Amino acid sequence: MKRIALDCLPYGKKKAVTMSFDDGRPADIPLAALFEKYGIKGTFHYNSENIGTEGYLTPEQVKEVGRYHEISCHGATHPFLEQLPLPVAVQEIVSDRMALEPLAGKPVRGMSYPYGTYSAPLKEALRAAGMEYSRTIANTGEFDLPGDFMEWHPTCHQANENIEGLFQKFLNKKKHIRVFYVWGHSYELDRDGSWDRMEKICQMLSHREEIWYATNLEICDYVTAMRNLRFTADRSMVYNPGGLDVWIWVNDREAVRVPAGATISL
Repeated sequence: MKRIALDCLPYGKKKAVTMSFDDGRPADIPLAALFEKYGIKGTFHYNSENIGTEGYLTPEQVKEVGRYHEISCHGATHPFLEQLPLPVAVQEIVSDRMALEPLAGKPVRGMSYPYGTYSAPLKEALRAAGMEYSRTIANTGEFDLPGDFMEWHPTCHQANENIEGLFQKFLNKKKHIRVFYVWGHSYELDRDGSWDRMEKICQMLSHREEIWYATNLEICDYVTAMRNLRFTADRSMVYNPGGLDVWIWVNDREAVRVPAGATISL
């Protein structure tokens, strides 16, 4: 019987880098451009009620960010969602989606929890409302995929003083899929005068052949497609019912591409 490992990102890579920034402040514009300069993908989580108000992005600027990066929810008014009645909490996210999707030009399917707080009932209610992942602010210092994407803990905050050491630890990991996940707020770069530091971080992360640079949603979509593969009982064939090509390891020797919608022999 063949040995199968669901242990590949696109093209057989095992490592991914993703960025995640909240609140929709004007500093998102130079930050998004900085990411693009270094080939890094970001996800920007917005409060739709703030868009177009003083100190926040305009609708046109949100569209500009979404040209290369992902636009995602953060609650229409940035409340503590778990402290609201569930119908009201769901309304916060559904209304956020409805306002953001015309600006993103596509379905908005992910979010970050305002203030990083959540509960089990909230998590399930938001999943039912169309959310497929949500980031917390529980920094792990690690790089594991979440068992539940509605409870996705990042590696570290942008201001982590040991981010270089964490990245080296990440590079040294040889087995299993690993994700280096940095989160923060662009306004902190202005407040702390840390733009040079952020550029050095982007330089450190960028242009590595072994790394897949992806948005939060791209990682969620790919891993979901991978987890949905269907194998015959003897593992001689696999069916990919999803819309994305997926790669798997077979007999610890080769990364095999399983095309979207296809059944292949292994």
